[in-house]
Amino acid sequence: MVKTQDIDTSLLNEYIRKRGIKIGAIADNLGISRQAFDAKRSGRISFRASEVYVVCDLLRIPDDDKEKIFCLEGCK
Repeated sequence: MVKTQDIDTSLLNEYIRKRGIKIGAIADNLGISRQAFDAKRSGRISFRASEVYVVCDLLRIPDDDKEKIFCLEGCK
C-alpha cells in the first residue's frame, strides 16, 4: 500500500489518549466519518491544512509536535 502522507500515528494517538477525546468526536469536529479519520490517521488519505488546524486545536498540540505528527517540514 502506498502512503499519501507520513503521519506519526504513535504521537497523534498519544495526544488523543492524553486529552481523552474519542475518535468519533474528532471525526465529528472535522465533518468526516470515523472511517475517513482512521484513513487519514494511518496516512492512506492526506489531511487537508484546515483539518490539521482543527485536530491540533482540539487536541492542543503545540507547533513543534504538529510538525512531527503531520510531517510538515520534510520527513525522515
